[in-house]
Amino acid sequence: MSVTVTGPLAGVSLAPDVRAALEASPRLVIPATREDLYQLALGPEGGPVFTVEYDVNGEMIPEATVTRCRNGVAVNYPEDYMRRRDPDCMRIADDLPTDKPRYRDVFGEEFDPTRAETLEWLGTQELVVVPFKAGGPRFGYPSLAIIPLNSAFFALTLVDLQGWVTFDEIGPFTPRSILYVAPPFRHTHFDGRQVVVHNRSRELHEVWAYNLYPGPSAKKGVFSVLLDIGEQEGWLTAHASSVRVTTPYENETVIMHEGASGGGKSEMCQEIRREDDGRILVGTNVVRNEPYHITLGETSALAPVTDDMTLCHPSVQKGNGRLVVADAEAGWFVRVDGMTHYGEDPAFERAVIHPKEPVLFLSIDGVADATALPWEHTLDSNGKRCPNPRVVIPRSFIKNVISEPKEVDVRTFGVRMPLCTREKPSYGIMGMMHIIPPSLAWVWRLIAPRGDKNPSIGESKDVKKALKHGGMVAEGVGSYWPFSTGTKVAAANLLLRQIVENDRTRYVLVPNQHIGAYKVGFSAEWLTREYLARRGGGRIQPDQLTPARCSLFGYRPKDVKLDGQQIRPTLLQPEYQSQVGLEAYDAGAQILTDFFCSELEQFMTDELDPLGRQIIELVLRGGTVEEYEALTPLYV
Repeated sequence: MSVTVTGPLAGVSLAPDVRAALEASPRLVIPATREDLYQLALGPEGGPVFTVEYDVNGEMIPEATVTRCRNGVAVNYPEDYMRRRDPDCMRIADDLPTDKPRYRDVFGEEFDPTRAETLEWLGTQELVVVPFKAGGPRFGYPSLAIIPLNSAFFALTLVDLQGWVTFDEIGPFTPRSILYVAPPFRHTHFDGRQVVVHNRSRELHEVWAYNLYPGPSAKKGVFSVLLDIGEQEGWLTAHASSVRVTTPYENETVIMHEGASGGGKSEMCQEIRREDDGRILVGTNVVRNEPYHITLGETSALAPVTDDMTLCHPSVQKGNGRLVVADAEAGWFVRVDGMTHYGEDPAFERAVIHPKEPVLFLSIDGVADATALPWEHTLDSNGKRCPNPRVVIPRSFIKNVISEPKEVDVRTFGVRMPLCTREKPSYGIMGMMHIIPPSLAWVWRLIAPRGDKNPSIGESKDVKKALKHGGMVAEGVGSYWPFSTGTKVAAANLLLRQIVENDRTRYVLVPNQHIGAYKVGFSAEWLTREYLARRGGGRIQPDQLTPARCSLFGYRPKDVKLDGQQIRPTLLQPEYQSQVGLEAYDAGAQILTDFFCSELEQFMTDELDPLGRQIIELVLRGGTVEEYEALTPLYV
């Protein structure tokens, strides 16, 4: 497996200092197959447990352990902090436009000296070098990863997410992005913190990962690359899942679901949960402790299209008013915190317990040469389950997965809602389903509000404080803003253009967790999915809609029937729940409106699209849903 730089890398166009680092390396390994890379991940002895450690000022610091299991490798980090993405780890090293913290402003110096030190350090290490295509094998951009050999599990994670590809298959190329990994710099330069530095030019996007948790680099770092390329070329990679829903009568509807963290992206591709007797728990009235069930015979069949990074590449668009989407990844970074015992998701469990080839587990309590189980989560130092256990699973392992690009009929947006009662009014007043004009769809995506903790990342003190007191935080444009290296206004303009150009799409808001005084989990999302599919791509006549009491919610359906069963009207109009009432509803609407107004002010710059300015001005002056619809007609 060892080669010189004159081997496959001879056809790769690299900067002189990068090539010098590769040439200086005492051993350069280019795995010929995925199996080769898997074996490298197990360390020089091949397991059963391999400790990934680095010399930090003369002391060997363990960063991770890799345990050989029957069905893959279980990677664990000794520090709780390293088991989830730090939301404040992105630093920008270049001078291109950005709203994110620049390296020089945070650390008081330019990045170039640290970049040179990093390359010098990499030149002293045995290295594994892998090519990949940022954005997946079909539409992706040729890229390169340079990783210390003892951290080969990180390379395995990357290629499992982006797809296995060889230098021969790509041919000679100039990398559009390069990912470098240098774990000990976390201690020597960054006080133990996760830091991922983005160094952009018009031709190359460098991602410098100074930690071994792959979330902010191998996963979201590649997302950043795609967003950067898209901003330059005029297209988006959405933070969304999408699924083809086939009704019992074989009508097909493709739904694309967006939303901030906890907004239900993963859940959109999951089956409706049923009670042991087959009924569906719609929700439980928290005040009266009264469950509300409905019965559905046969439900629609689901075929996932995308999971998290949804490519809206210009090469697949048809220009017919509907967005065409494809998966930006060859593998999925599946969080399994909600899986706590056997039998909760049999298809997924079967796929990872008896995989076609070994898979990679993160923060799963794997025992050497035993089967790693997705519900056996590593315990944090406080004795509680790690909230961010992951399995990296190839798309091909997913039941009924669709690999071809698909046209989107309905774009839903999920919002995590708190409990709202007369005694404790909150913004948890969204009805089970709202139909909104495209202009309002854009506004919700600009802010991407969330009101509960995010198990994927560690929360900042300010965010924890806001959420603890029932407040909201904005995840930002498209909910992909945490991964964008550009500017908010540029992203807002691009998103608005996408929405306006695809005018044969229906836009829907759905809540999760609560509807007024009802605890609903994700049942509202699942039942809305079923209802929209049975309506034939979400077609609802205007006379079946009426304006919501809060204009930010657009319209609500006058009634919703599934299999002849009418959903309780108070789930469509929470203001008429006896435990809520008009006063609490209006208080919640004011909380929501004030938050939207405060967040939208920052977009009012000269660079904002004129239509966008009109829409935001409408929000600021409390416009009606009819006024939003006048700006961007409703497709029904």
